[in-house]
Amino acid sequence: MEQLLHYVWKHKIFPLKELKTTTGQQVEVIDTGLANTDAGPGFFNAKLKLDGVLWIGNIEIHERSSDWFKHGHHADAGYNSVILHIASEIDTEISRSNGERIPQIQLICPEAVRTNYKELLETDSYPPCYRIIPSLPPFTAHSWMSALQMERFEQKATLLNERLKRCQGNWEDTFFITLARNFGFGLNGDAFETWAHQLPFRAVDKHRNDLFQIEAIFFGQAGILEDSDGDGYYLRLKKEYIYLQHKFELIPMNTSLWRFLRLRPTNFPHIRIAQLACLYHRASRIMETETLQGVRDILKGGTSEYWLTHYTFGGSSPSRPKTLSNTSLDLLIINTVVTFLYAYGLHKGNPVLCARAGSFLEELKAENNYITRMWEQCGMKASNAADSQALIQLKKEYCDKKKCLYCRIGYEYLKRK
Repeated sequence: MEQLLHYVWKHKIFPLKELKTTTGQQVEVIDTGLANTDAGPGFFNAKLKLDGVLWIGNIEIHERSSDWFKHGHHADAGYNSVILHIASEIDTEISRSNGERIPQIQLICPEAVRTNYKELLETDSYPPCYRIIPSLPPFTAHSWMSALQMERFEQKATLLNERLKRCQGNWEDTFFITLARNFGFGLNGDAFETWAHQLPFRAVDKHRNDLFQIEAIFFGQAGILEDSDGDGYYLRLKKEYIYLQHKFELIPMNTSLWRFLRLRPTNFPHIRIAQLACLYHRASRIMETETLQGVRDILKGGTSEYWLTHYTFGGSSPSRPKTLSNTSLDLLIINTVVTFLYAYGLHKGNPVLCARAGSFLEELKAENNYITRMWEQCGMKASNAADSQALIQLKKEYCDKKKCLYCRIGYEYLKRK
């Protein structure tokens, strides 16, 4: 209920009568203040008039006024700046740490808001606000989608920066590890990230002009050169890896991390590792490529000749190039290239890179997954990848977490009569 009171105060959903404190002072709300999501009072820098006198300070909200003492605010100097306390039930007077009384008002959540909020929390249909989506004002939908796109950019950039710290600030290593994780396309994402973190990049760089040696290190570190038997290519790779393993003191990863069940042969780890080896060998400057088609051409890549007729070591298959599909390419661009352009642009203070990230998303087709299909059924169709990323953010960060009070669609639902 306290959360709902915060919402009512923030959006000025006040009763149609004059506001007064418990001691009879007239209250005029000029600015409800800035909502605080961290420790401290609920709203900062509010502006009020109490009996015509202007006050500027903080606001604290509780379900009951006695919660002020229950939470220890009366002994916390950080709450001395509170100029007004709001509660739905006034059961005691409250004071600052120096004993001064703090004005209070009783604020009751309107019944319609309470009922609508209960519906959002308890409705079985998903999303619970589906009824009003077709009638949303176009500006509301567009502005919320834009905000969600930016929020997703920021969230992904934060995760990438955490990976960057693990790589001691090396952007090239971080890019490859991120790319490798996304080459796992979900099922093998964790395994590919573990594998990439165990790659000795500085050692590989010394052999970057030799694709065979890169493959030997890549496959060896993946733990899939452990068998004693195999065809000629396999045995040559194994021999090369043993030499490089001794030279650079390498430790391969645990092969139990790799998943093959329900994978198409083109998605086998062997093929993905061969494609990544080829990309690393070419040392392409993806981040410097200014066009979406240029990025696609680099990532589409290929493999060494052996993999044209193989999906794993051993048994052969009809010859065919092992390149990425357009759908896979788009997912890699969305989850790797676009994120990196934005994060690196922020790091360098280069708005051109950030703008390019947004431009790429707008050029790409909308993702087709269960989330985007769900929103389309409700009346919110994604026209490009920027929209689909916004809708994914909306579901994962608001709908799944029941954060309807922070959602603009939730706002439209709550104010229904």
